Amino acid sequence: MRERCILHSDLNNFYASVECLRRPELKDKPIAVCGSFEDRHGVVLAKNMPAKAMGVKTGEVFWQARKKCPELVSVPADFPAYVAVSRRVREIYARYTDRIEPFGIDECWLDVTESGFLFGSGREIADRIREEVKREIGVTVSVGVSWNKIFAKLASDMKKPDAVTEITRRNFRETAWRLPVSDLLYVGKATAKKLSYMGISTIGDLARADEDALTRELGKWGKVLQIYACGDDDSPVAAEDSRREIKSVGNSLTSYRDLTTEEDVRMLLLMLSESVAARVAEKDLGRASTVKITVVDNELKHFGKQGKPPVPTRSAKGIADCAFALFRALYPWRRPVRALGVSVSDFSGGQEQITLFAEERAEQKAERLDAAVIKLRNKYGSGALQRAAVMQDEHFSTMDVKEEHIIRPAKTEE
Repeated sequence: MRERCILHSDLNNFYASVECLRRPELKDKPIAVCGSFEDRHGVVLAKNMPAKAMGVKTGEVFWQARKKCPELVSVPADFPAYVAVSRRVREIYARYTDRIEPFGIDECWLDVTESGFLFGSGREIADRIREEVKREIGVTVSVGVSWNKIFAKLASDMKKPDAVTEITRRNFRETAWRLPVSDLLYVGKATAKKLSYMGISTIGDLARADEDALTRELGKWGKVLQIYACGDDDSPVAAEDSRREIKSVGNSLTSYRDLTTEEDVRMLLLMLSESVAARVAEKDLGRASTVKITVVDNELKHFGKQGKPPVPTRSAKGIADCAFALFRALYPWRRPVRALGVSVSDFSGGQEQITLFAEERAEQKAERLDAAVIKLRNKYGSGALQRAAVMQDEHFSTMDVKEEHIIRPAKTEE
């Protein structure tokens, strides 16, 4: 049986790279792609290599970054431009495989196991992709090569920019196991802290740790992380058009201003829930039994919680109501909110049935309303119809929140 060959592609400094592509005069200058300066003085969403070399970090406000780098140039974010470039890059990936799983706007996994017969080894394919992206589009990509998704992602992070790194069964103990355990995908700050208390500081330590001790400290998740550390992850790369592989649908967004009230939060949750519901309907996934939210405060601390709606839902209202209830149960309001995320999972068949339960009748009514709204927006444009709650903020009411507009927190802790 042919061993799997998985690539993970990561477009380098993506937002900043696109801006330098559009404005060549900025190429050699330190730049920061920023959110709105209104209310928050401009949050750094991305930076290029010259800015990174000066210590500029994603998530800090522009005036803080400017102290480190007085020559730093601020560029406003242009998400439609980033989406357009991302799609062109994925067209290049599609030359080599139809099994492409996005991980945000700038990252993808590719299963090229069967592509080797035509294009060579995984490393050769990765080099071809890297060269074609640079030559045809003008941005660079770092590509990791391995036999599983977790190590492919780890490899793509090891050498940047414009590089290919391979983790194999022969070298993974020398390459992957020596790295800090926090470098492993899905090991967030809280988990890394718990592992540190157990004397686990590297990925190798995690791979060799006592399974029972991991289970006592982290529950079932401890065993999952150990599987990842050992290279035994066998999760598939989902084809973009494959319904059966879709396990969750979500969207997250950094707000142009700090959210300071529950009304602010409800407004953005409703916008995100609308985009999630539209994608669930588009892919005909049925109803979701689980809703999850992520919250990032204005000091970049992450929170997460998931729960069950009263009845399985695929409507924007049903998703938003559950998300807001989770938020109220989760968030202590010690600081303003900077970013929110909503996702749904555990899908079941979406067939309607006659019922006397009030919750189910309300869900069916909300689904019919969503269908009518989507039909009107498809015909007259996304701004043709807006919910009254969103109209309270002029900026939000003119936004078009799409799947690819995700600004994904790196590691979220519950």
